[in-house]
Amino acid sequence: MPRMLDVSEDVRAEIGDEEADRLLAGENAPGSYDCTSCRTPGDSEQERTSTVLFVGEETAVLAFAHATCIPSQVVQVAEDQLQGAVRSITGEEARTPGAAPEQAVLGITSGLVLIEGELHPALVVEPTAPIARPGTTGNGGDDFLPLLIEQGFLPISDVNQRPHQLSGWSVLVAMGQLHAVLQPGTGGGSPVAWWQAHQPLQVTDGWRSAANKSHTVLVFAAPVGSIGQQPREDLLRDALEKAAAGGRLVAAAMPLAGT
Repeated sequence: MPRMLDVSEDVRAEIGDEEADRLLAGENAPGSYDCTSCRTPGDSEQERTSTVLFVGEETAVLAFAHATCIPSQVVQVAEDQLQGAVRSITGEEARTPGAAPEQAVLGITSGLVLIEGELHPALVVEPTAPIARPGTTGNGGDDFLPLLIEQGFLPISDVNQRPHQLSGWSVLVAMGQLHAVLQPGTGGGSPVAWWQAHQPLQVTDGWRSAANKSHTVLVFAAPVGSIGQQPREDLLRDALEKAAAGGRLVAAAMPLAGT
């Protein structure tokens, strides 16, 4: 049965006309799926469905989303991110041989952090499951922090100290919404998304004002189970301090891209 699929011209150009036509005919498209945006079930036989192609340096993964959540599009991501966290966002189809079976999605929380008497806009990144190093089974434990340290993040033992500036990285905000955290492209190419919102995230007026004032965003990252979803910024600060004291927090300062 033909699926109610949307395949954008960008996606068609990447996967080719033959594969796109097979998808539209229902040959290679799943009936049910977990939406790559809202993570709730979808059915391409019953509702309009977007095809979303995640593209890394060497790997491309096709995922599906409710058309009401996001349009069909190509999303550029770093290769290690595609092999790691994005594997879970796209569901079972994204798994690669030898990849850890547990799914992980990078969650991001925005908040204001007080350092030396000044409020700084911050993002806190925490996966929903351990992150395995690409090409491993994950038996060596959670490699989330080591992978970030290799990218230039530094361990933080005191949240009261301002993190160092990470060259080439930036935080993309447009019209008061958080769109992506960008990292340098390979070989000096254009920046690529290290993390990208499937639906832009609203930030508070206070966060946006502080970001526009300093033109800098502090990005903290911790392994799964370190921070959690904190309803208030004071609780978020407490969780950050506990993670830092336990050696489970890395951070970097990044310039603000956008407004």
